Amino acid sequence: MESGEDKKGFTIRDKRSSTQTDETEKGGAPRVETAPSGEARKAEKETRERAAELPEINFSSFLLSLSTSVLVHLGEVPDPMTQKPDRHLPLAKQTIDLLGMLKEKTRGNLTEDEEKLMDHLLADLRWRYIREAKGQ
Repeated sequence: MESGEDKKGFTIRDKRSSTQTDETEKGGAPRVETAPSGEARKAEKETRERAAELPEINFSSFLLSLSTSVLVHLGEVPDPMTQKPDRHLPLAKQTIDLLGMLKEKTRGNLTEDEEKLMDHLLADLRWRYIREAKGQ
C-alpha cells in the first residue's frame, strides 16, 4: 500500500542566474547580456508585426503552403527571394510526392474539408507537373 508521501510529486528549481550559459557550466566565462539596441528593437517589432499577418497555422494552411512551393518550383509563381520565375521540376515532383505520402499517412484522420482540399490539390498539382514535364 502506498503512503501519502509516495503520491507527492517533486519540484525542480533552476538556481542558475539568468545570464549563466552552458559555457559557464563548462568553466567558461559567463556571457553578459545587454539591452537590445534601437535597431534590434525595431527589427523585433517588425518580426512581430509580420508574424501577426501570417495565416492561422492548421493542416489546411500547411497543405496550401506545400502546394505554393510546388507552384514556385514549376515556375508558375515567382520565387519569393528573386521575384523571378524559376523552374525546378525535381523539387516540384518531390513536394507533390510528399503531399501524396501525407495523404496516405493521414487517411482516416482528416476532416471532410481537409480531405477534399488534399484531393483537389494533389490532382491539380499532378496535372500541372505533367504539363510542365511534357513541355520540356
